[in-house]
Amino acid sequence: MKNAPAHAGHGAHYFVPQPSLYPVILSAGMFLLALGFVQTMNDAGPGQWVMLAGAAVIVYVLFGWFGHVIAESQSGAYRDWEDRSFRYGMIWFIATEVMFFAAFFGALFYMRVISVPRLGEMMAVHGVTLWPDFAGTWPTSGPQGAPFTPMGAWGIPALNTALLLSSGATVTWAHWALLRDRRRQLVAGLAATVLLGAIFLGFQAYEYHHAYSELGLTMGAGAYGATFFMLTGFHGFHVTLGTVMLAVILLRSLAGHFSAERHFAFEAVAWYWHFVDVVWLILFVFVYWV
Repeated sequence: MKNAPAHAGHGAHYFVPQPSLYPVILSAGMFLLALGFVQTMNDAGPGQWVMLAGAAVIVYVLFGWFGHVIAESQSGAYRDWEDRSFRYGMIWFIATEVMFFAAFFGALFYMRVISVPRLGEMMAVHGVTLWPDFAGTWPTSGPQGAPFTPMGAWGIPALNTALLLSSGATVTWAHWALLRDRRRQLVAGLAATVLLGAIFLGFQAYEYHHAYSELGLTMGAGAYGATFFMLTGFHGFHVTLGTVMLAVILLRSLAGHFSAERHFAFEAVAWYWHFVDVVWLILFVFVYWV
């Protein structure tokens, strides 16, 4: 790809890639994924196959598009301006993720502190009931005939907290090693972080199986079940993405990519991972503990 004409400023130019079809192909993949999901929910047409096709298109675009970006970076096409643009973009992306989780925590707060207690007051004062044996306390018991046991904080949740906190330390160790050009420690720190993330996901999968099979805690178990799986599920999805990104950074590190001066891709993934850690701490306190 050729560079655009030079502009004044740091780096003497701003790299502008040639037009690409990847955004159009990605839009088509997302449309197929959404269409297949709608068909699956309504038992209409080959929804699952359409979803699979859409997911395959998205994976193809991710490999191809990010591969081009990595090749451009390794060729030296990016300078100070591009680095700054990437940093601003990542900051805004994490800001949107903050708002994403803030909405879910806001829903949890509203139900725990406002709606459920007020429904309990209405029942006590006016005799209004949603179902027999309803109590305006948290966690709500759900409809009659669907009892469940709330998830405790100690055990797997506490262990997962220790795992994520440890992974934050290992990725920081890897960053420290990169800044001092200690490649072995860089690789070791990244490998440990990827391993800890994978173990976290394994324990969360076991926790979900335990909740469904032994505790009766499902998506249909009242407001508690819905918010529990909404928050922990989306967080687990983010941990999955972060683990995949860290694995890519590990492979790039093994290939000799990054230097002490230029390694924004590493920093971006590290920022994302620390964000995931912070969200889990808040989640552990307000979903599992309090």
